[in-house]
Amino acid sequence: MTDQKLTVADDFVVSLDYTLHLGEGEIVDTSSGRDPLEFLQGHNQIIPGLEQALYGMAVGEEKSVVVVPEDGYGHRDLDAFQQIPRDAFPPDMNLEPGMGIELVSNTGEPAVAFVAEVGPENVVLDFNHPLAGATLHFDVRIAALRPATGEELSHGHAHGPGHEH
Repeated sequence: MTDQKLTVADDFVVSLDYTLHLGEGEIVDTSSGRDPLEFLQGHNQIIPGLEQALYGMAVGEEKSVVVVPEDGYGHRDLDAFQQIPRDAFPPDMNLEPGMGIELVSNTGEPAVAFVAEVGPENVVLDFNHPLAGATLHFDVRIAALRPATGEELSHGHAHGPGHEH
């Protein structure tokens, strides 16, 4: 190994400490108190605007990154709302605006929708990501960095400690 410092590049496993807020200081998500987020750089496992900003960073380096909606969760799509008959849900299900519901799409893909409105006959579901349309403010720190193993590259994701396959 040379003295050259490792920096974030494609096919590296990045361990990232992060805090996400929307500009007003209210924290939306953070790794604080948990293990860092671990992912395979260059494999679209995190939003593009954040992934691009990490290239070239070294372990211990910190940065504040602002990600516009186009490079984050996209803009809110007004066509992503769907009206569903109330009786399509279990009668004892307490539907509240803002709650998330896991569904399976027509193609068999898992999807998450959020209850937008609850009426006597219909429920309006919002299939937008909750952070669609938001400008995201990340404070990040590279906690660890290592080249991915051949197995991780073939699987397309990082394997955490004790990962069994």
